[in-house]
Amino acid sequence: MANAGSAVAEPGWLTARRERAAITRGSLPLPDADVPGWEFTSLAGLDLEAFPPLDDGAGGDEPPHSDVFAVPAGSAHLRQVDGRTSGVQGELPDGVIVAPLSEAVREHAGLVERHLGSVVSGDDVFVAHNDAAWTGGLFVYVPPNTRLEAPVLATAVQGAENATLPWRALIVLEEGAQAEVWEQYLGSHDGLFNAVVELVVGPAANLRYVCAQGLDENAWIFGSQRAEVDRDAHLEWVVLGFGSGRGKLRTEAKLAGRGSTAKVTGAYATRGRQHIDFDTTQEHAGQDTVSDLAFRGLLDGRSTAVWRGMIKVDPGAQKTDAFQESRNLLLSKRAHADAIPGLEIQADDVRCTHAAAIAQIDREQLFYLRARGLREAVARRLVIEGFLQELVERFPEGALHDALSGALERRLEQVLSPRGGS
Repeated sequence: MANAGSAVAEPGWLTARRERAAITRGSLPLPDADVPGWEFTSLAGLDLEAFPPLDDGAGGDEPPHSDVFAVPAGSAHLRQVDGRTSGVQGELPDGVIVAPLSEAVREHAGLVERHLGSVVSGDDVFVAHNDAAWTGGLFVYVPPNTRLEAPVLATAVQGAENATLPWRALIVLEEGAQAEVWEQYLGSHDGLFNAVVELVVGPAANLRYVCAQGLDENAWIFGSQRAEVDRDAHLEWVVLGFGSGRGKLRTEAKLAGRGSTAKVTGAYATRGRQHIDFDTTQEHAGQDTVSDLAFRGLLDGRSTAVWRGMIKVDPGAQKTDAFQESRNLLLSKRAHADAIPGLEIQADDVRCTHAAAIAQIDREQLFYLRARGLREAVARRLVIEGFLQELVERFPEGALHDALSGALERRLEQVLSPRGGS
């Protein structure tokens, strides 16, 4: 059986997987406010069937939009618009694979079959929807003790109106490998973007994964992104949420191996009537593991945001050291944010802490700056920039530091524009 619209037959194991997912999708209802985690994000009015996925190779014209990131110097770059995927641009070391996932299932079937679906399960209606319908996508494989010197950048663009782009990414680093993978989700039309991302970080490997979305501010987004980090491995994860109007993004890191670590940094900036929902999990399954999560939110207009964070310590995961914080800055009296940290601890030798704050711009800070001759708009801008700069300073000088700083600056310009307060 071929994937819809594909001229090349898929392997039988993938056809069977899609068929099972289609059955699961049809049997699961959309979650409502009675389902834990969905209390603050209503799916009223959402009809998944009203946003059909496009065939492999099909799609509309690429709409005008602004990339969140420019292509980093020396990087390998893959671009997908709806179901159309371009070839990979850029040079790669021997043994490294960067390809559309739909191509990798044929040319590297053993690798893909071993890992696809091993990190994100299909017992969720949106994951099942993705599993049944994804096209194109991204596959990155880095063999043992191999280092990628420049980032891999994958860009997924929603070009067709009233359609679904089911984006699927599988990133696998073997023992001792090092890599940096950036993704950006873009679009200028209403629609539904449904992402599933699986990160497999092998023993003593080091992965930096960056995901930014700048979708149309009326589009839906759903995402299940999960990592499993093996012994003595390190994951650095950056999440940026600028676009979309409604939806939910899950970010989950499982520290499965002893001595593994994860550092997660997130930022969102909303305006108008946008609603953004982030659900993060730091699961400590191995001993001597460390996680550090920091999110910052900037809200204007009548926009709303939810951050729900869980530190989960499994039985036997002694010597866990985990921290999480969420801080929100409200630029409008009509904006609203909810920050809900949580702990679930089943071991007795741990250190787990959390913090959350929601506030408007400090009037004393404004007074201090204005007393030194600054106009109110300039003083206000400096306070906001200082709030966001705390995130940028979590990274050393380099390509990511500059890209993150530039992305936040451009988004701040949009939020502070006259439309931002509407």
